[in-house]
Amino acid sequence: MFKRKLTALDYHNPGGFDCTDETQYRNCIVWLEDQKIRHYKIEERGNLRNIPSSDWPKAFHQYLQDLNCPFGGEQQPEAVDWLLGLAVRYEYGDNVDKYKNCKPLAAPTNSDKAVDPLLNLDGDSPDFKAGVTALANILKIQRHDDYLVMLKAIRILIQERLSPEAITKASNNREGIPVALEKHVLGFDTGDAVLNEAAQILRLLHIEELRELQTKINEAIVAVQAIIADPKTDHRLGKVGR
Repeated sequence: MFKRKLTALDYHNPGGFDCTDETQYRNCIVWLEDQKIRHYKIEERGNLRNIPSSDWPKAFHQYLQDLNCPFGGEQQPEAVDWLLGLAVRYEYGDNVDKYKNCKPLAAPTNSDKAVDPLLNLDGDSPDFKAGVTALANILKIQRHDDYLVMLKAIRILIQERLSPEAITKASNNREGIPVALEKHVLGFDTGDAVLNEAAQILRLLHIEELRELQTKINEAIVAVQAIIADPKTDHRLGKVGR
């Protein structure tokens, strides 16, 4: 995950970068600010450049806040990945003409399409775990001990909620009709007005789901009737007597 972005940014050692090494981590942050992001003025970068200082985490936390980073200083993999993404964006903005002329990658061949990219994933890789965790945090998905399970949850959420088809379907949904709850009898009393109102809402939602289910059942019945209502007889298969 880090290697590709570091390579794109011309980092001196993209393949050897170890996010868990505190010295490497701090040096990389300083390099990103000095060379790519440049959010602070040069004279304001003193605390961030003071890598051996015990106050460096505090300076880094302030730096992330100033950049409106969604991650804190204690979330090192997520924070550095976010900073790398920001740096790539700035790098592109500074060299639009250069990257506009880049040739697109060649279309994959049939043999390439047959290879499942998930088969090449290393579930124990720190980069893989950091990337999955970062995505889970962004999408507000609960963490799980098995990172592959988290990845599957991310895939399902994206397919069901963030795919072009899902977005189009959501935008076409009809608006709900206001309902006066006091006109609907609950049939029991919980002893709490708020709970009674919540129960009424749940009952109305359940009724709506039942109506949708009944509609689908009716559609299925009609489809089956269309098939069996006018059967075609093959007289060659008929037999009379023994």
